[in-house]
Amino acid sequence: MANQVLAPPPRQRTEIERKEPQLNLLLPAQVLDESLWHSLRRQIHEWRHPEKLPPLQLTSKPVRVRNIWGDYDYKKRGAVSSAFLHLAVIGGIIGLTIAGRHVVQQVKQQETVHLIAPDPSTYMPLSTKKNDTISGGGGGGDRDKIVAPKGKLPKLSMQQITPPAMVIRNDHPKLAVEPTVVVPPQVKMNMAANIPNFGDPKTAVPAGPPSNGTGAGGGIGSGAGGGIGSGTGPGLGPGMGGGTGGGVFRVGGGVSAPKALYTPDPEYSEEARKAKYQGTVVLWLIVDANGRPRDVKVARTLGMGLDQKAIEAVRNWKFEPAMKDGRPVAVQINVEVNFRLY
Repeated sequence: MANQVLAPPPRQRTEIERKEPQLNLLLPAQVLDESLWHSLRRQIHEWRHPEKLPPLQLTSKPVRVRNIWGDYDYKKRGAVSSAFLHLAVIGGIIGLTIAGRHVVQQVKQQETVHLIAPDPSTYMPLSTKKNDTISGGGGGGDRDKIVAPKGKLPKLSMQQITPPAMVIRNDHPKLAVEPTVVVPPQVKMNMAANIPNFGDPKTAVPAGPPSNGTGAGGGIGSGAGGGIGSGTGPGLGPGMGGGTGGGVFRVGGGVSAPKALYTPDPEYSEEARKAKYQGTVVLWLIVDANGRPRDVKVARTLGMGLDQKAIEAVRNWKFEPAMKDGRPVAVQINVEVNFRLY
């Protein structure tokens, strides 16, 4: 009775094996069906009285196999040849690097460029006064069909009575006056000084038949106003209002600011009035030698129709013109036009 093992009926065991086949493969069926107390008592018994097993008998014999994880069986001759080959390749790479560096250095030594700065006065007017403003321009001509050729400049002066001319239309004037261009006398210019006749020193035509140019208003060039060049006014070159250097004069460097004499307030646009909109419009404009504003443009917009109202108001303003060397000149300024609802 003590050696009898309680096992479930065959039908019940078959049901367990069908539901849990993995347990059937790992453990015997009697262990799966054993209760907790029986399992605990069996483990204590096996711990106190371990089962004595018969001595292990080995029936297999060790077989010597090739050692595949050891050092390769290189021949000494081959190892020495490989070492010399690697050294030769490394030495060749180092030698090519050094040789290539020398080649690049030699090419750099051969590339030598010498730059000679031209005389700045041939393309940029210079002033002998510190912080002097050089700007403005002028142009002229007498509607000739031929472009005015290169020539020297007349006398520089802030006053002009007679404009320069290459072709003299009146050989016997009642009062001969030396021709001038309106450029500050302190400006240093050395443009085509070795040419005997007056002309446009900035023209692209080096020589040709005498001509005052295709411009108008007297003077020489393709502009208008009694000056020389392509600008407008009695000055020299691109720009306007006299002077040279481009653009118009700016306040500072010997140029005084124009003074506003009459500044009527701008009208409000209906849209801005309904929205109770306020602000400031900044305008860019030129005050000419007569104190009249022209070329008015918006520099900082405000919107709601107030920009146009500001332009309309400023066009009716009157100024005391800016002065340079005691002579009125055209200057570029910015003005603010305020819109306030009181």
